[in-house]
Amino acid sequence: MMSGLERIRQAARGNKEIRFTSLLHHITVGMLEDSYRSLSRNASSGIDGVTWTEYGEDLAPRLADLHGRVHEGRYRALPSKRVWIPKADGRMRPLGIAALEDKIVQLAVVWVLQAIYEEDFAGFSYGFRPGRSQHQALDAIWVGITERNVNWIVDADITSFFDTLDHEWLMKFVEHRVADPRILRLLRKWLRAGVNEDGAWSQTPVGTPQGAVISPLLANIYLHHVLDLWIKWWRSHDASGETIIVRYADDFVVGFKTKDKAERFLHDLHERLAKFSLKLHPDKTRLIEFGRFATANRAKRGERRPETFAFLGFTHHCAKQRKDGGFTIIRTTIAKRLGAAVHKIGQTLMTNRALPLADQGKWLGAVVRGWLNYHAVPGNSPAIHSFRYRIVEAWRRALRRRSQAAGRGTTWAVMQRIAARYLPKVTILHPYPNQRLRVST
Repeated sequence: MMSGLERIRQAARGNKEIRFTSLLHHITVGMLEDSYRSLSRNASSGIDGVTWTEYGEDLAPRLADLHGRVHEGRYRALPSKRVWIPKADGRMRPLGIAALEDKIVQLAVVWVLQAIYEEDFAGFSYGFRPGRSQHQALDAIWVGITERNVNWIVDADITSFFDTLDHEWLMKFVEHRVADPRILRLLRKWLRAGVNEDGAWSQTPVGTPQGAVISPLLANIYLHHVLDLWIKWWRSHDASGETIIVRYADDFVVGFKTKDKAERFLHDLHERLAKFSLKLHPDKTRLIEFGRFATANRAKRGERRPETFAFLGFTHHCAKQRKDGGFTIIRTTIAKRLGAAVHKIGQTLMTNRALPLADQGKWLGAVVRGWLNYHAVPGNSPAIHSFRYRIVEAWRRALRRRSQAAGRGTTWAVMQRIAARYLPKVTILHPYPNQRLRVST
């Protein structure tokens, strides 16, 4: 599999104009098996009701049949099962759960297309790409603002991007690089499959389901053409100071030296997105003064300290270094997200309070460890200490509800000993962004 994909990569790298006319033959039974084994074993089933374990009970003939249907054009995409999940702000987000065979084929197609598009995508695009992470995007924006001449920030968010993505434009963008009609036919099948909610099917003339395996790649292809290439052009045609940008999926931050350039960019960005049926979220898109001179400049004008902006779960603040008073950025966990995480974990603890203490501790330790692995960045100590304290208190409340006798014995001192046994200690786990970025680049 890798030798075939490597040949695609080399061709894509060597010729940015080449269109690939024969790609489907790379999707073999072996690749479909790799795709199946890469899927989550515990994921919810789609409308087919087939789980990962059930499909694997007769894997070889199932994959052989699937491979034949894909290559002979007999494969049919099933609608995604729509479910609703709560967002941090209290609203509900639609999630599309694809049938298992759709997931298998989609992931195989993703691997083939990634071999092309990873040679094309911009360096400032970090979302849903192999070898790239949210922390790399966070590092990049931290270093870009602290080490470049940035004084103004456009914090941008596209309204309902995954729900409004235009199918016709998307296919035109894909066809810049892909000319294999069988691959294009597969993409159209998934886009037109629709969604099933409570047994009722509905058409999806626009958008791509959040939760589908293929959706993140299609979103990146769309924004690569609509946004990334345009920003490169816009930046090259404006000589008034530096412009930095970091994009993670449909959430992106752009930094400028001057306010007038930032305002000009924001105006042009509105017009650019409108051409492709997109628009900026009016409440989540802001222009703020932010950077090494923001605090002093605002003080001279008699204004309050600089505003903050949120990016990938962290609120970014202008601050001073303790050692020399120089400019730095402090990142703190968004308060609403911290509260939502504690609330959700507390509900699960209350539901499972009758389980053995060791089982609760093993589960909770893994959850807290995962949360700290993301949020334990320099400057965020108050938030991560608060998180652990509130989790221990939520666990104590759940244990006290087990029985009246058990409740009397669960003092705070006892709870501290229990927490020390099962929960990780609070410590900063990440280096400063400039240190890590220099190593990685």
